Amino acid sequence: MTPRVDAWMRQANSDWAVAELTAQQGFYSQACYHYGQAAEKALKALLISLGSLPPYSHALERLVDSLESAGLDVKSLRELRLKALSRMNSETRYPSDSEAPADRFDQHDSDQARSVAEQVLKFAQAAIQP
Repeated sequence: MTPRVDAWMRQANSDWAVAELTAQQGFYSQACYHYGQAAEKALKALLISLGSLPPYSHALERLVDSLESAGLDVKSLRELRLKALSRMNSETRYPSDSEAPADRFDQHDSDQARSVAEQVLKFAQAAIQP
C-alpha cells in the first residue's frame, strides 16, 4: 500500500470512528454523515491504489462506476444502498426549511448508514494490495 493510499484509508477509518462515537451518543445525523464520508474515502483510496485519480464527487455510485471502469468487479457494491448513503452527505448537514437534520435522522437511519459503510470499507480493504 502506498503512503497516499494509506493516508486515505486512515482518514476513512477515522471518519468511521467518529461515526461510531456520535451514533453511541445519539447524534444520528452526524453519524450518518461520517459513515458516508468513511465509505467515500475508502472508495477513493481504492481508486488511487489502482492508479486512477478519483473524481471530485461525493456520489458513491459515481465512484463505483470509476472502479468498474478500472476493471474491478463491483457487483457486490451495486447491491448496496449507495444512493441513500450519498444523499446523507448533504441532507445530514443542512436544515430543510424549518427542519434540522437532527430532527430528520434517527437510529434506524444511522444503523442503515453504518451497514452500508461497513460493507464498502471491507470491500475496499480487501481489494487494496498491501
